Formats: sequence, structure tokens, C-alpha cells
Amino acid sequence: MCAAVLLVGVAASPAPAAVPVAGPSAASEVASAAHLRDPHGVGWALKATGKDAVRFRGLAAVDRSTAWLAGSKGTVLRTVDGGRAWRDVSPPGAVAEGWELRDIEAFDARRAVALSIGEGEASRVLRTEDGGATWTEAFRNPDPRAFYDCLTFFDSRHGLAVSDPVDGKFRVLSTDDGGRNWHVLADAGMPAALPGEAGFAASGQCLVTAGSRDVWLATGGSTVARVLHSADRGRTWRVAESPVPAGDPARGVFALAFRDRTTGLAVGGDYRTGEASPRAAAVSADGGRTWRPSATPPPAYRSGVAWHPYLRTAALAVGPTGTDVTLDGGRTWRALDAGSYDTVDCATDGGCWASGEKGRVARLERR
Repeated sequence: MCAAVLLVGVAASPAPAAVPVAGPSAASEVASAAHLRDPHGVGWALKATGKDAVRFRGLAAVDRSTAWLAGSKGTVLRTVDGGRAWRDVSPPGAVAEGWELRDIEAFDARRAVALSIGEGEASRVLRTEDGGATWTEAFRNPDPRAFYDCLTFFDSRHGLAVSDPVDGKFRVLSTDDGGRNWHVLADAGMPAALPGEAGFAASGQCLVTAGSRDVWLATGGSTVARVLHSADRGRTWRVAESPVPAGDPARGVFALAFRDRTTGLAVGGDYRTGEASPRAAAVSADGGRTWRPSATPPPAYRSGVAWHPYLRTAALAVGPTGTDVTLDGGRTWRALDAGSYDTVDCATDGGCWASGEKGRVARLERR
């Protein structure tokens, strides 16, 4: 992909009124960790968005009530009432040009940063401070060789975005003012990329952080699927091989999740419909230095993964063929839901959300 990130600065027209949608009763709650232990205790509760033609690969869970979505056709949606109503806060420029918004990071109900992917100037970062009423351009990719896949933040000020290799190395863009300004980091501390190696802009989770300085990058497309780790906000990196299937442009690690500096999960496989994805999940207990395959992995390709905030060994993995849950830190996975989702995110208050094709969005709730 090509290296460019940008916050598109356009004065948005007033956002249209939110459209109320059906949802569970007010008594319905997000599932607690105890309910995850019961195979029939929790599930995804769909939240109608009215955007059946949009695929939402970008998702930011702020809390049980508030979530942001970013997707195809330049679409950004936001809810502040648990998904009962969604407000279309899409940047007009993004909609007019049909940008592919593949990642979004939100700090609260008003502040968010979204990534548009593509070669050259198609890679951009969009930023809002007023709930999406207006958006500002922070950076536009000037290099036709770069293609940004994912972005992530350590805190409300410090963040990174990553491009597929340029001149044989992954390119990293950095901000220290909440996404207002970005600059390309020197690549002296970045290991050489393998032939054909790249990141996957499938779920906004190919670049993830834990704590104030640690960040991990997932790769695929080459002979081996690798995970790169930096402990200094992207200035220097070390690389580790993973057991997730590789050897083809469609295979590799698609998503990462780290509970802390040491405990990590990787999911992926082969994204092509009907292709087998054995060993589609792996775990690390040493900050990504080494990875071992899950003893019982998900049965197919998975593009998104997230730790549950209440139970230290529980996590969710999603993909086009379903959702799986682990209760033992990623060693074994079992099916939770058969619906199609591309990405998943859990907030600190226990609000877990998933999104994907045909405008699908759901929140994890008691059955």
C-alpha cells in the first residue's frame, strides 16, 4: 500500500438528524465476564444503521453508549445511545470522492481520527473535535509509493500510522499533538521487509498499542507472517515470526491485540472465501518476542480481535464466517456467533462492539 495519512479539513454541513432504530429493552446490558463463560449467555445484538451498502471495517468503542464507525463510500457514523440511533457524520469530501475509511480511533464522543487508505493521496487522516460536525485535514500522502493501512494512539496526544514498505521498509508516521500534525519517522531502526510483505487494511488492527510506548505491527503477504514490536513509539523495531499461515499475498496476521506489554493475541489466515486457514490464531506471553499457535484456533480466517476488559483471559475474534471466544488467553477458541463481522473493539466499561459488511453493527449483550 502507499504511504500517506491525512486529516481532511472540510467544513461539514450540519449533520442530519439521527434516525431511531430498534434495539433491546432498556433493561438489556452488555454481558459481564461471567456470562461469557456460558455458551448461551451472551451474543451480538444487531443495531440497525440504515447503511446496507457500506462495509464498516473501522470501529472505535468509547463505552457502552458511544461508538464510532468508519467505512466504505467515505462513511462515518456515531452513536451516543448504545446503537439505538446513529448519526451520519461523514466528511462531505470523503463521501463525494468515495474514500475507503478503514480505521478510526476515538478519544470520546467528540474527538476522533479516521484513516482513508489507498495509493498516494488516497491515504489520508481525518480529524474532528466536534462529534463529526466538521473535519480537518492533518496530512495528505505525497508519495505515490506509500499506502497506509492502520493507525493507533498511545494516548490522546501520541499516535502512529503505518504504510506498506517504501524502499524496502515499512514507513511510520507519527503525531504528538492528537493528530493535528504528522511527520514520517526515520527508518534506520526499522528492519528490512520481506519480498511481498505488507500490512492488511482489514480491521484497523494491524497496528496496536499497549501502554505509553509499546506498539506492534502485523504483517503478511510473504513467506512468513511476522509481528514487529517497538518499545519507543516506533523509532526502533525488532521482528518475530508467527505460526499464522503465510506464503501467499492473501495470508498472514490480520489483527493483533495486547492486553498489556507482554500478553498478546494474533489472528488471521487466508481471507479468500473458501480457502482453509489452519493455525489462524497465535499467542505471545513475552511482548511479541515469540509466538505459539493456539491449541484450538478459530475454524476459519479471522480479521479482528479484542480482549474483554473484565476477564483477563477472555477475548473475542471476528471474521466473515463468525465470532469466536477464548476464556484461556487464546489457547483455545470456541464459536460464539455465525454472523459476518470484520472488526471488534471493547471499551473499558465492558462495552464490546463489532462491525462489518452490509452496514452490520452489533453490541455484545445478554441473551
